[in-house]
Amino acid sequence: MAEKGRQLDLTSLTGSEKPSSSDAEERKGKFLGVHFACCDVYSRIYLSRDLTAYVGNCPRCAKRIQILVGSGGTNSRFFTAN
Repeated sequence: MAEKGRQLDLTSLTGSEKPSSSDAEERKGKFLGVHFACCDVYSRIYLSRDLTAYVGNCPRCAKRIQILVGSGGTNSRFFTAN
């Protein structure tokens, strides 16, 4: 019998659960820098799987932020969340 905390069970994704390479390639490296004013910290938020928004949380208080992707958009890569 294995000691408690000394055993690791791993599973792998089936083909249907793996993201397609085109989805992964499109999202690769896509992030926005955000200054979370609530806790005065900086963090990155990343593009969602459906490519419609950048989503993330404050690393200290877990306040959620979502920035929608729209036509026209902006060239800014850094934002402040209040």
